[in-house]
Amino acid sequence: MTTISPSPRVQPEPGLPSRVTVYEVGPRDGLQAEADIIPSPIKAELCARLYAAGSRHLELTSFVPPSWIPQLADAADVVAAVEVPQGARAVALVPNLRGLRRAIDAGVREVAVVVSATESFAQANLNTTMAGALDRAVEVIAAAGAEGLPVRGYVSMAFGDPWEGEVDTAAVTTAAAALHAAGAGTIALGDTIGVATPGLTTRLISETLATGIPVQRLALHLHDTYALALANVHTALRLGVAEFDSAIGGLGRCPYAKGATGNLATEDLVWMLHGLGIETGLDLAALVTTTRWLSRARGVPAPSRVARALAAAAADTSRITQEAEPA
Repeated sequence: MTTISPSPRVQPEPGLPSRVTVYEVGPRDGLQAEADIIPSPIKAELCARLYAAGSRHLELTSFVPPSWIPQLADAADVVAAVEVPQGARAVALVPNLRGLRRAIDAGVREVAVVVSATESFAQANLNTTMAGALDRAVEVIAAAGAEGLPVRGYVSMAFGDPWEGEVDTAAVTTAAAALHAAGAGTIALGDTIGVATPGLTTRLISETLATGIPVQRLALHLHDTYALALANVHTALRLGVAEFDSAIGGLGRCPYAKGATGNLATEDLVWMLHGLGIETGLDLAALVTTTRWLSRARGVPAPSRVARALAAAAADTSRITQEAEPA
């Protein structure tokens, strides 16, 4: 008999949020960083499977120039092919006003913008300066607001930068406060290269909240390079943060930092949250099935620890059952 359980043992911890928003970024931030270009029908099915697994906060794609990110050149086709359940979110990232117009024309009703906490990343990834990226984001927030579209704001390289190393927390909090003041509904602090530690997470969250941003408006976008993403989630939960980004199967990476791995895997995050008795609205088994389906479709194994463990357990159970059957 296998010793691996298909679900975690539940042991709540006092003082933590009772429910957490899991903001799924696999179809956008995950796939845009992978080397292979996924066909549009597979992307649409991925989104459908994620909605069926209970996701109600899904970032579908990005309306950036195809020359920047060819993996997402089919943004409008994907949006058109995805049926969004009643009450669910279907967000698209946009880099500027032109991207916003493309997203609106495609039928998108919620967008996200990105700024940088460092000059190096702004130049390499956003093709502008820190100030320029912030100005563009503020323009998009205003224009989206005029159209009745909510906006989510990312502060990238909030915990560390591959060129500059340590990041000035004041640069992070200044950018976060500016996005909040401009009208962004949620501010996601991005550990783009996965170097955050619980102590740094505590400091950055505390100093960001000190700017006047309510904790209900704060989210964390974590990568798992050093396998500390869940430790940082737990730290943030203790500070009242109740929204976390993740990608199915741990998709994605940072192409600018050698060795930086993918996003925090959704099923790993959900396993821990459910073990703490925190509601997510997500079906863990369906998430694992989705990861295994996508891995087969791409021919690439997923880095998710929970998916690997449950797949091994299922294979072991099947083997034992077959051995027990009479000849």
